[in-house]
Amino acid sequence: MSAVTASSPPAPGGSRERADDRGRTGMSRGRKIGLSLFAFWVAGLAFFIAVFGFKSHKAPAVASGVFTPTNEFKLDTWFSVGPVNFNKGVLYVVLAAVITLWILFYTARRLKQRPGRLQAAIEMFYVLTSGMARENLDENLSRRYFPLIATLFVFILVSNLIGYIPLPVDSLDKFTLFGARLPSFQIYAADTNVAFPLILALMVFILFSWERLKAHHGPVGFLKSLMPAGISGPIKPMIFGIEVLSYLLRLVSLTVRLWANLLAGHMLIAFMGGELGVLVGDPWVQWLLFPAGIAIYLFEAVLIAGLQAFIFAVLTAIYLGDAVTSH
Repeated sequence: MSAVTASSPPAPGGSRERADDRGRTGMSRGRKIGLSLFAFWVAGLAFFIAVFGFKSHKAPAVASGVFTPTNEFKLDTWFSVGPVNFNKGVLYVVLAAVITLWILFYTARRLKQRPGRLQAAIEMFYVLTSGMARENLDENLSRRYFPLIATLFVFILVSNLIGYIPLPVDSLDKFTLFGARLPSFQIYAADTNVAFPLILALMVFILFSWERLKAHHGPVGFLKSLMPAGISGPIKPMIFGIEVLSYLLRLVSLTVRLWANLLAGHMLIAFMGGELGVLVGDPWVQWLLFPAGIAIYLFEAVLIAGLQAFIFAVLTAIYLGDAVTSH
């Protein structure tokens, strides 16, 4: 019986067969794909060097200074509706707002007693954002501001993520298709325009300033609450000035943190994805740096987009909680 069992062939497609295939080839499928891509990249690099050499081949627009890396962040007005100039920045804000509302309403209607994967993800998000509120705010403020904190998180996350989807919005650099002049495709995020994070930060700043004003019974109590306890003597005015400045800089820090991280990320993607090669006029430089551009793109889209949304939301909760406490 044992002899028959020992000599029985393995099941088709079983693990033993896969192990034998790996043993014959000497490498896994993933490694094969990786080596093939690397060989393709090296071959492409050799091709561009052989064809174009190391001599600069700057395009006329680059040589004349017409093209600059900052062009992609300029807001070209498409049309105006009253005082509002509609451009790609406004388009991305509207897209983010519409998608955020759709996500919130869609998930609210899909809640079930027996959750699926979507509801499990929603519940994880709920635990995360409600934890931000509970850990930094008292029960009353937590109940009042939890919807705001959660909505800010989703809105900024959506705005960041759609900023990594190429869309035909670059009206300063058009291409011709069937006789029509169309805007070029590019990745752009509303956060790269400082006005967008500034408005969000200003809203949060006004809210926690109002809560501090109420909690400390007017302007005098507001100012007193900024002063750390136990400070006396000649150093007191200096400490008070530092605390007031620190309080005002919260608006700047909320704005710049979101704006600078997204702007720097998009500029790095553009530079490493080919723009640097365009500026120096060497096609082989574009090809050389292209893998780095892909790596930065994935890093920004997978990690930075969510991280910056989380930081803005958690700082909102921290500042609101700090508004009703004294030093």
